[in-house]
Amino acid sequence: MAKKIVVDPIPRIEGHLRIEAKLGDNNVIEDAYSSGTMWRGIEIILKGRDPRDAWAFAERICGVCTTVHALASVRCVEDALGIEIPRNARIIRNLMNATQQTQDHLVHFYHLHALDWVDVVSALKADPKEASRIAQSLSSWPKSSPGYFKDLQQKLTGFVESGQLGIFSNGYWGHPAYKLPPEVNLIAVAHYLEALDFQKEIVKIHTVFGGKNPHPNYLVGGMACAIDPNRNTAINIEILSMVKKIIEDTKVFIEQVYIPDLIAIAGFYKDWLYGGGLGNYLCYGDFPEKSVDDAASLLWPKGAILNKDLSTIYEVDPRDLNQVTEEVSHSWYTYSNGDDKGLHPWEGETNPKYTGPKPPFEYLDTDKKYSWLKTPRWKDNPMEVGPLARVLLAYAKGDPMITETVDMVLGKLEVGPEALFSTLGRTAARGIECLQTAGFMMHYYNQLVDNVKTGDLRTANTELWDPSRWPKEAKGFGYTEAPRGALGHWIHIKDGKIEDYQIVVPSTWNASPRDANGAVGAYESALAGTPMADPEQPLEILRTVHSFDPCLACASHVFDMNGKEITKVTIV
Repeated sequence: MAKKIVVDPIPRIEGHLRIEAKLGDNNVIEDAYSSGTMWRGIEIILKGRDPRDAWAFAERICGVCTTVHALASVRCVEDALGIEIPRNARIIRNLMNATQQTQDHLVHFYHLHALDWVDVVSALKADPKEASRIAQSLSSWPKSSPGYFKDLQQKLTGFVESGQLGIFSNGYWGHPAYKLPPEVNLIAVAHYLEALDFQKEIVKIHTVFGGKNPHPNYLVGGMACAIDPNRNTAINIEILSMVKKIIEDTKVFIEQVYIPDLIAIAGFYKDWLYGGGLGNYLCYGDFPEKSVDDAASLLWPKGAILNKDLSTIYEVDPRDLNQVTEEVSHSWYTYSNGDDKGLHPWEGETNPKYTGPKPPFEYLDTDKKYSWLKTPRWKDNPMEVGPLARVLLAYAKGDPMITETVDMVLGKLEVGPEALFSTLGRTAARGIECLQTAGFMMHYYNQLVDNVKTGDLRTANTELWDPSRWPKEAKGFGYTEAPRGALGHWIHIKDGKIEDYQIVVPSTWNASPRDANGAVGAYESALAGTPMADPEQPLEILRTVHSFDPCLACASHVFDMNGKEITKVTIV
């Protein structure tokens, strides 16, 4: 009889996610079920509101990728009303988006995913001199002296001897699946803390152009910031110089810390090629050099890949009623015309109906409805979205920057392109993409400066701000490629108010439950076939799930400060 393991909630993610997995006799996962165990209901909250305010509500869906819902929302409303934004607004939005992507990837690698590969307690056994030698062989990052690593090790020792590991509590330290030597673990812990400090610097770009972070300000028609090189009350030359310095520092940190760490850590796990999953990938594209409707101007291309076939790229049109759909055959919602039929978001419904077991419960009835996430499909295909999808699509299309970086990483690891179709490949794709988005930051900074030099200071178009100038009824679609993948907002405006609003987020694509035909989602597919060294410490499940960077809302760790258990791992 197959054993069953339950991990609920998955720690170090945004939100509440439950994984139930069935294990064979050899402790290999035979089947898995992904359940989103919380509900947000933003679509219902937005009904009847002013479309110009939608971004402020939608942006609160997430506290980590803090700008992407606002960006998709304003694009959505502008699409419905036919609003063209000024060139400066497009550039600023792209710069803020590139900043978000870069910062989010750094946070994901070091603070959400690295501890799946790095044994923090092992760092106590490291030789600081050897750690320094290894670090200096990886890059020219200045914080690599023996004294630096010795001081860090002493602080870590103090944590352990006090019985409080602080932010490093609650890991499966000593798990047999950890392979890094103590010195590499010490380097990784040092860079974990440095990245924690650095992320507060990079987000200052959001405060410059959006007023604050998290949740910077956006505006239907452009951006709510003033640019004037000669005024102290606007974004001037001094502030732009500060932005440039942050971008330069970001590029250095990625090149001298993130990428070397990624390659060094992955080098010890080259045989960990599980978690490839569906083999179907979807991208909406992003970073428009012209209009958001001009697909040819997107620096990140849009398209779909099926069955790992990089030779064929399929066109994607989220406005097509037959392409993007959501069904609820295994979700705690109901549709007026039947739960087994997928609905395009412009026809979508958000009618919650919980039919699951009453908490606390031991197991879900996975033959029935078992998740608060709907089940998105593209032309009836389950799809993976996110950095791996974007990198594979750009690689398939021959993007020179992505191709060069992918080949460099694969070459250093001495593995072939097939390694991309794995948990490690998904993790590496984020680093590859982060290097690219840091380049985008400088690209858009230079665009902004050059455009301001021409005398163009406009950041907003308010010609259609007055609702009396709107059509009686309109529909719009807004998109972005969030750090976690393809994000779409669909709106229906009637008599100046939101008649309906539907959002399909990246984690809905990836964490979706089965559809009416029994086809699994990306998490469920990726976990199948994964061997587990110790089912009572399900590190392997965390590795693959974390590689997607789930975002269901704010999450909790496994234990609180007093050691009280707030999660449960069950094996039957």
